[in-house]
Amino acid sequence: MIKTQVNPPATATINFWLWVFPITYLIHTTARFLVAQSVGVVLVTVGVILARRFNFPQMMLIILGSIVLVNGITHTITALSIMRYGPGLWSSIFIWMPLGIFTLLRFRNAVSRKRYWIAIAIGVGVNVVVGILTMRGGRVV
Repeated sequence: MIKTQVNPPATATINFWLWVFPITYLIHTTARFLVAQSVGVVLVTVGVILARRFNFPQMMLIILGSIVLVNGITHTITALSIMRYGPGLWSSIFIWMPLGIFTLLRFRNAVSRKRYWIAIAIGVGVNVVVGILTMRGGRVV
């Protein structure tokens, strides 16, 4: 049996093909969704920075925990009600809901009972606002 020498692709070719996948992901995803996700990432990042700067990191963790838990619950309920997969369902079930539950349990004694429930209310309120904006197609007015 004769073995033939296989020439590996050049580094530039490999790099090109590696970047094809994320680029096609961006093309595959709607621009509105990417913008909304980017806004969310920026707002969460700003919230974390402000929480550290103004000394309320535990409360911010409870807010974020309730945001991701409620968001995960709404994705799950929506998928069950329409009996169809929706974007974010698996990450909601396997990442956000467990993360939210863990965070809320872990930090329930880190702040007063009143601040704990205020933080949860803020997280739920954020979800209500996001839900309304989503149903309105991203329009504020």
